[in-house]
Amino acid sequence: MHGSGSAMKPVIDPVELTAALVRCRSVTPEEGGAITLLQDLLSANGFDCTRIERGGISNLFARWGNSGRTFGFNGHTDVVPPGNPDDWTFDPFGAVIDDGLLWGRGAADMKSAVAAFTVAAIEFSRQFPGRGSIVLTITGDEEKDARDGTAAILDWMDGNDQRMDVCLVGEPTSRGEFGNAMKIGRRGSFLAAIRLDGVQGHSAYPELARNPVAAMARLIDRIASASIDSGTDEFDPSCVSVVTIETGNPASNVIPASCESTVNIRFNDAHDRGSLMAWLQSEAVAVEQEFGVRASISPTLTGDCFVTRPGPLTDLVAGAVEAQTGRRPELSTSGGTSDARFIRSHCPVVEFGLVGDTIHQVDERVSLDEIVALKEVYFGILDGYLD
Repeated sequence: MHGSGSAMKPVIDPVELTAALVRCRSVTPEEGGAITLLQDLLSANGFDCTRIERGGISNLFARWGNSGRTFGFNGHTDVVPPGNPDDWTFDPFGAVIDDGLLWGRGAADMKSAVAAFTVAAIEFSRQFPGRGSIVLTITGDEEKDARDGTAAILDWMDGNDQRMDVCLVGEPTSRGEFGNAMKIGRRGSFLAAIRLDGVQGHSAYPELARNPVAAMARLIDRIASASIDSGTDEFDPSCVSVVTIETGNPASNVIPASCESTVNIRFNDAHDRGSLMAWLQSEAVAVEQEFGVRASISPTLTGDCFVTRPGPLTDLVAGAVEAQTGRRPELSTSGGTSDARFIRSHCPVVEFGLVGDTIHQVDERVSLDEIVALKEVYFGILDGYLD
C-alpha cells in the first residue's frame, strides 16, 4: 500500500493486495491469514465485518451502507494445493512479480478478483458516501466440499435479516484475453457412486464366478459412450466423465467379489437429479441381467443447473467490461460449478473475472495490468448499479 498525501487515506493498490493474499497459505480448509487480512482492511475502511465460522472454516461478511439498493460481491480465498513446489518457476506462495505478471497459487483463482472487488468497494465508499449499500461475502471453502463456505454465509444472512439485491462472483471467466466472457449460468453437477457385486472366484475358472469387473467395464462403456443430449438453447451438451474404478483386489488370479466406480455428469437444463438417476438405473439393470451381478447407485447432487436470463444485470456488467476493455463479453454457461449455485437462490447472480487459463496449474499467474483493469470494471459496475 502507498500513501497519496498526509491528509488522505492511503490509496490501496489491488496488485499489492493480491500479492499479500497469495502469500497467505490458504489451502482449503486452512484460513492462512487471508480472511483476517481482508477483515482488518475492510474494518479500517468503514465496513461492518462479521467473521462466520462453521465446520472449521472461516468466512467473512462485510457491509457498507444501510440504505438503497445493495450490490453484492462473492469470492473465495481458499486455493487448491500447489503440488511439488520444485515444479514451479517461482515459490507458489511467494507472489513474485516478473515480466508484468504476478505468479502464485490463487493468483488467478481467485485472490486477484477478491482484491479487485475489495479495493473497488472501498474506493466507491470513499467517493460516494450514502449512495446505496455494498456487501462482500468471502469464503474459505470453495475448492472442496463447499458445505461451510458461501452456504454458511447465506444461512447467517438469512438469520440476521441481511440481503443482496444482486451479486457478482469474481471467478475467472475469460479465456485467452481479458473481458471476452462472463458467466450467466452453470451446468449442474451430479455424482454417482456405482457398486457392482458379483461372486468371487479363481481367474482360471470364470464360469464359476460372476465377474463384477467385466460387468463394470460394460456398464462404464455404455455410460461413457452415451450422448444423453445435444445441448439446449442456453447450454452446451451434457457430458459424462468416469473418474474412478476400484476393486481393492491385489491378486492377479482372483476374480473379486465387487467393483466400484464414480461417474460425474455435468448436466444442462434438459435434466435433473431424477431423470439422470433413472437413466443410470436403466443402464445398470441391463448389465445386471447380462452378467448376473447386483448393482447399487448412491447419487449426490453437488450443484443444480441454473441460468440468469439476460436483462439489466447482465447488460450492466457487460457494459462495464466493454467500457474498460473494448470487448463485449460473451454470455456463457460453460465450465464447472461455482458458488453462484448457492447464491442463485438468494438473488440474481452473474460471474466475471480474469483470464482462467492457468487456474489449478503449476505456474498459475495473472497480468498486473488486468488486475487493475478488473478493479476498474468492478468500480464501474458499482457506479452504474448504485446510481
